[in-house]
Amino acid sequence: MADRCWIAFLAALSCLFGVLNASAGDSDPLYKACLEQCEKTGCVRDLCFQHCRFSSDGVPIDGPWYMQEPLYLRWKQWDCQSDCRYHCMLDREREREKLGNRPVKYHGKWPFQHVFGIQEPVSVALSALNLAIQFHGWLSFFILLYYKLPLRPNKKTFYEYTGLFHIYGLLSMNSWFWSAVFHTRDVGLTEKLHYSSAVAFLVYTLILAILRTFNVRDEAARVLVAAPLIAFVTTHILYLNFYKLDYGLNMKVCLIIGIAQLLLWAVWAVLAHHPSRLKLWIVVMGGGLAMLLGVYDFPPHRGFVDVHALQHAATIPLSYLSWSFIKDDAEFRTLNLVKKVK
Repeated sequence: MADRCWIAFLAALSCLFGVLNASAGDSDPLYKACLEQCEKTGCVRDLCFQHCRFSSDGVPIDGPWYMQEPLYLRWKQWDCQSDCRYHCMLDREREREKLGNRPVKYHGKWPFQHVFGIQEPVSVALSALNLAIQFHGWLSFFILLYYKLPLRPNKKTFYEYTGLFHIYGLLSMNSWFWSAVFHTRDVGLTEKLHYSSAVAFLVYTLILAILRTFNVRDEAARVLVAAPLIAFVTTHILYLNFYKLDYGLNMKVCLIIGIAQLLLWAVWAVLAHHPSRLKLWIVVMGGGLAMLLGVYDFPPHRGFVDVHALQHAATIPLSYLSWSFIKDDAEFRTLNLVKKVK
């Protein structure tokens, strides 16, 4: 439960990081001149790209550019334009650094140092670690329920939210997977999959927040709660993917859902007197601080660590703690129900 609240914050924060079409860097005349020259000659200063070498009829001299790339780079869709943008950006930033100027954004992105074609290597690594933490949490939750706690005569668990948490675990892992892919290579497809999986997971966590805080156990009542929210998120995702990837609208949707969850869990933590409520408070407070951290957008330190990477780093211990709370809640509810049965 605390896990849902915390990850909801991060999903909301992911929604806030929209990509802008124009930035100070790509409007810089020197950058634009470098880009134009690179696309004509295939070179940035002494560095030349094999797939930027074209004949007079526009065909690459040594065959299709994608046949020239190493296998591990081909799927990332690096082409002449993207390579020119990246190396012109680095060249321009080196000149700006010599003049004592701060980094600026290019095409809506801070200037990151790529590693083996990966655009934001630190965020990718931290997203992968979060994915591992989510898998570990879900697996330990599964083992606790089916191998350590008592089961009903029909071999089902006593915990009323078992099935909902299994879905939650799968959606959380899916969200972190596409986060890692998006930070590896930001193209149209990975961007849509990242935003879609984040907002789908966020809405699902709101459903779980309502069901748990109001202790909704009747299946019909659960359907009544979930159906309108599922219909809403389906419509929203279809709108983003097939009509317009509206970052402003997506930001508002994520913020409203995130704030609603924060209020639900904050009130529930006060009123429920759960034996593990301290863990919940730590996770909720950590999530709130991470949201405040997102206000301070700054260029990546040494081209690698930005505010998004720091937020991903914060989720690692908090996600572990929140899964611990979920297991405590499962054990607490199970033992209470076993006593009632006896």
